[in-house]
Amino acid sequence: MGFKLFLVSLLVLVTWVGANTELRALLDMKAALDPEERYLSSWTINGDPCDGAFEGVACNEKGQVANISLQGKGLYGKVSPAIAGLKHLTGLYLHYNSLYGEIPREIANLTELSDLYLNVNNLSGAIPPEIGGMGNLQVLQLCYNQLTGSIPTQLGSLKKLSVLALQSNQLTGAIPASLGDLGMLTRVDLSFNHLFGSIPKKFADAALLEVLDIRNNTLSGNVPPALKRLNEGFLYENNLELCGVGFSSLKACNASNNINPSRPEPYGAGTSRSTRNIPETANVQFPCNQTQCPSSSRSHPASVVVGVIVVTIVLSAIGILTFTQYRRRKQRLASAFNVADSRLSTDQTKGVYRKNGSPLISLEYANGWDPLADGRNLNVFAQEVFQSFRFNLEEVETATQYFSEINLLGKSNFSATYKGILRDGSVAAIKSISKTSCKSDESEFLKGLNTLTSLMHENIVRLRGFCCSKGRGECFLVYDFVPNGNLLHYLDVKDGDGHVLEWSTRLSIVKGIAKGIAYLHKHKANKPALVHQNISAEKVLIDQRYNPLLSDSGLHNLLTNDVVFSALKASAAMGYLAPEYTTTGRFTEKSDVYAFGVLVLQILSGKRKVDNLVRLGAESCRFQDFIDPDLHGRFFEYEAAKLARIAWLCTHESPTERPSMETIVQELGNCSSCL
Repeated sequence: MGFKLFLVSLLVLVTWVGANTELRALLDMKAALDPEERYLSSWTINGDPCDGAFEGVACNEKGQVANISLQGKGLYGKVSPAIAGLKHLTGLYLHYNSLYGEIPREIANLTELSDLYLNVNNLSGAIPPEIGGMGNLQVLQLCYNQLTGSIPTQLGSLKKLSVLALQSNQLTGAIPASLGDLGMLTRVDLSFNHLFGSIPKKFADAALLEVLDIRNNTLSGNVPPALKRLNEGFLYENNLELCGVGFSSLKACNASNNINPSRPEPYGAGTSRSTRNIPETANVQFPCNQTQCPSSSRSHPASVVVGVIVVTIVLSAIGILTFTQYRRRKQRLASAFNVADSRLSTDQTKGVYRKNGSPLISLEYANGWDPLADGRNLNVFAQEVFQSFRFNLEEVETATQYFSEINLLGKSNFSATYKGILRDGSVAAIKSISKTSCKSDESEFLKGLNTLTSLMHENIVRLRGFCCSKGRGECFLVYDFVPNGNLLHYLDVKDGDGHVLEWSTRLSIVKGIAKGIAYLHKHKANKPALVHQNISAEKVLIDQRYNPLLSDSGLHNLLTNDVVFSALKASAAMGYLAPEYTTTGRFTEKSDVYAFGVLVLQILSGKRKVDNLVRLGAESCRFQDFIDPDLHGRFFEYEAAKLARIAWLCTHESPTERPSMETIVQELGNCSSCL
């Protein structure tokens, strides 16, 4: 009994010591990351990192700090070597901050770390070669910093690495041949650096590689033919000395380009080792024999001088060009959200929209959740459609500046919507939905997504793509951004503030809403008949030309029943809920028709709340009771009477007395101002 008590006491002591060590490490990190104590005030010496009090800190089931998520917090400090004390850390997310200084070598002590995100900061210095010892690392994101030096050959020891992102730094040297040994590698981005030499053949043979981006470097030599299998995933522009067969925009190689493709060659054939220092990352061994090496070193002094001058001029020009493009990319990243809405309207974005949501298909979180990964429960057509709609998580994060509050468009009890700038420069509205709010049955969730991708109409907000992340516990829906807000902004407005809609605009909005609902109700090839279920003024978005677009169409197919029911409470309070729902608990097309009738009354009266006076006025055609007084009589009585009758029929208590949306569209087509 005494021995057991001793063991228990020892275990408690070890746990307490470990917790104390982690607390000290966190406080040291806080002092370095947030020296002015502006953002991490919740990290206190008397706090418990595992009780949810420490912002951005999560623990595992053993009470050990396992995750730090402080991305986009505005941190202006350094990464402390004290991070080595968090030995059980599996995820470190410090991207989208303003951190500076070097990456501490002590970070390599985090041997359980799988995700390392330090991108989009101001970090400098070399990439610590010790990172190569982090055997569990799967994602290494160091892009958009000011890192210098060469890519450590030791990274070739990261056997579990799937994503390596080092773009937009100031890295030099050759691409390490050792990277070709990484069998799990799916995406490598080395673009916008100062790398030179050739592309190692072994690197090109990486079996799972899908994306290789080496643009805007000074690489040279023959491109391994095996890279043709990557198709559009191989990006190599602005490397003037690259050559190869079967690649568009690449010149054919000649005898001088005949470099050994099995290893990276930093300078090309015939260049002596004594001319310049070969970086260690090149991983090059020169099989020097007595005829080749001495001859290269005994070249004519004048030729050497001329060669050095020419090389210096060329490299300087390329360096200036690369730096200029690098700065432009950084500026675009920083200023993308200052683009005026008037320059990027919904109509303009259609012209630049690519079919694929993103050129990067694989999600970049090691524990990423993608229910579409193996295409289960989908036919061949649906799989092709889904592939064209899938977005990369990094693109969603970058577009919204990691879901910054300044880009927040609106929140509900189950979602948040952000404004974002996509890689093609177009504006999007990105809806984030908690995974707990989504259907738990994966096949049902996929079926709901399939429904959303099938909706294409001029009066339905277009879905551009989606992506899911188990690591974040969220699903993201990427829609076209509609610049003029929703219909609520044009109700209960005061005369003279510029938001009072003209009569012809109101008619156009009514007709557009009717056409959108009629499209949802109609069954078409590859699109099922659909009931919206939650039509309201808030769900009607207004574009730059004052065309209405229905939002959240089909969204209920993704959500749990309790979330859908909760969302209906607001609609019921505003009077959009058809009276039969209280007895049947079911939605039909006639439920949408009822909500449409309420919208028509709101648009005619200019009021959010439709009272009995408005309803009775519409029924008896007393214009003074249901027409917005801010119109000052500028409307056509014939059209007003027709709309009033339509609204009255649509809001009839009996669903059988309500017309279909197709009939309503035909009736509105006879309205002269709506043509």
